[in-house]
Amino acid sequence: MDSQLIEIRTGGREAVVDLTDEIATFLRSVDAREGLLNVWVPHATAGLAVIETGAGSDTDLLAALRELLPADDRWRHRHGSPGHGRDHVLPAIVAPSMSVPVLDGRAALGTWQSVCLVDTNGDNPVRSVRLSFLTG
Repeated sequence: MDSQLIEIRTGGREAVVDLTDEIATFLRSVDAREGLLNVWVPHATAGLAVIETGAGSDTDLLAALRELLPADDRWRHRHGSPGHGRDHVLPAIVAPSMSVPVLDGRAALGTWQSVCLVDTNGDNPVRSVRLSFLTG
C-alpha cells in the first residue's frame, strides 16, 4: 500500500474543498494502475463528499448543513467557537472516509463528480487528508 498525508488550508471558515487534483497527483506519484484509493480525514470535525463543484452544489451543501446543524447553543459539546458542537456531529452525516476505484491510473469518478473535503469548523484552518492506494 502507498500512503501520503496532505495538508489542506481551509482558511478558518466553512469550506468544501475539491481534492480531485491532489488525488490525481498522488495516483501519478505512486504509479497507480488498477486498485482502490482510500481517502481518510483524521479529524473529529470534518468529512468527505463526492459532489459536483463550481455550479453551486458546494455552496448548497454548506447551506443545507447550516440548516441541519445550526451553529447555536443547543449542543452539549461546547468548547471552541459558539455552536462548535455541530462540527463534532458532522462526521456522522458526512463520513470521514471513502473508497474510490482506480482504473487505468485514474480515480473512476463520473463526469461531474469531485472528491471534496467538507469542513464546517472555523476553529481549525488547516486539515490533513490521508490518501492511500492499494493495488488490485
